[in-house]
This record gives sequence, C-alpha cells and structure tokens, in this order.
Amino acid sequence: MTVFSKIIAGEIPSYKIAENDRFYAFLDVFPLREGHTLVIPKTEVDNLFDLPSAYLAEMLVFAQPIAKAIEQSFKCNRCGISVIGLEIPHAHMHLIPINSSNDLNFTQHKGRASDADLQKVQNKILQVLK
Repeated sequence: MTVFSKIIAGEIPSYKIAENDRFYAFLDVFPLREGHTLVIPKTEVDNLFDLPSAYLAEMLVFAQPIAKAIEQSFKCNRCGISVIGLEIPHAHMHLIPINSSNDLNFTQHKGRASDADLQKVQNKILQVLK
C-alpha cells in the first residue's frame, strides 16, 4: 500500500481539497509554491498513463475546478500542471500556481510547510471551490 493509499484511507492525515469516488486532491506538505495541490486516483497505479483512457480523462475533469480555484486564490498567471511520478509509486499530478516555468522546477528546495500555513491555504482554496 502506497503512502497515497494510506492518505485516501485516512491512515495518514492530509489537507483535503476535494474528493469523489475515483479521485482525491490534497495539499502537498512540501510545496513548491503556496497552493501546491496533488490530485491522485483512488486506484493504485504507478504510471499515470497506465490508467484507462476514460479514467485519465475524468482525472483532468476532476482537477479543472481545483485548478481554477487555485488561480483565484493565489497571485499567479495560471495553475500549472506537472506529472513526474518518481517520488511515490502511485500516479499523481501536481497543480501549482505559477508565474513562470521556473515555478515548476522540482529541483528547487521544497521545505515542509507548517500545519498553520497548510490550514490557511486549504481554507483559501475551499472558500473559492465551494
């Protein structure tokens, strides 16, 4: 069982942004930028592109209102999307508010955000999302 499956099951706490029967979105506790959100399928698959086509399409549709809420919640040009998938063997996409392509540079240091900061970010996004 991956760490993401444990988050979905509630065994590891997370700052949930959205959930339905197929997907779960939550804040990255090691964000590149304030508002950095992960979107994961509830099915445990390592490579995002191994998901069935319809499931993959649904994942983007699930992520769309979250990305729009991120854009409205933080000063940015847009919400960028990145699929790297090397850190955890569970498919996932990163939604990150960006102003330049360097804002998606995963070689940058990613410090652990405080619980207070994560709570503020979660509330900010959820206010727009609802």
